[in-house]
Amino acid sequence: MPDQKPPRLESGERETVQALIQYQRDSMVRKVTGVNDTAARRPLVDSGTSLLWLIRHMAQAEILWVLHRFAGQRVGLPDDRVRPDDTVAAAVELYRHTWAQVDAVVAIASLEESCRNPGDAPPVNLRWVLMHLLEERARHAGHADIIRESIDGDTGR
Repeated sequence: MPDQKPPRLESGERETVQALIQYQRDSMVRKVTGVNDTAARRPLVDSGTSLLWLIRHMAQAEILWVLHRFAGQRVGLPDDRVRPDDTVAAAVELYRHTWAQVDAVVAIASLEESCRNPGDAPPVNLRWVLMHLLEERARHAGHADIIRESIDGDTGR
């Protein structure tokens, strides 16, 4: 897989964050592209992390943080557990569907706007939520890099 560098742009805060978020999303999808379902389900580390778990977990995290906590929507959280019949195609479809929902909320909100449903934690605004999700995606993309290389030797972002 050819290495894809992050976008370099000179733009405002929102556009920069959104471009980097989308880059990390696309990187995660590239990591599972071309991997068969059996290999994508297989955990290669003691924690049980697999490529399919990473994709499902990131969809869950975006729904939890943006739709549920920030927007206050009553949404069901997808389970991030990987089952024997889970497929790469279904996980990627779930993740991409999540992007559309999340991006629609973010597009009309102020970065300074506070979460409507922060739970027991201290309040945070949308800026913090997006930065947290960027950090979590980047961290998990690194995990996906290592797992993918362990499966078939493929490298690159």
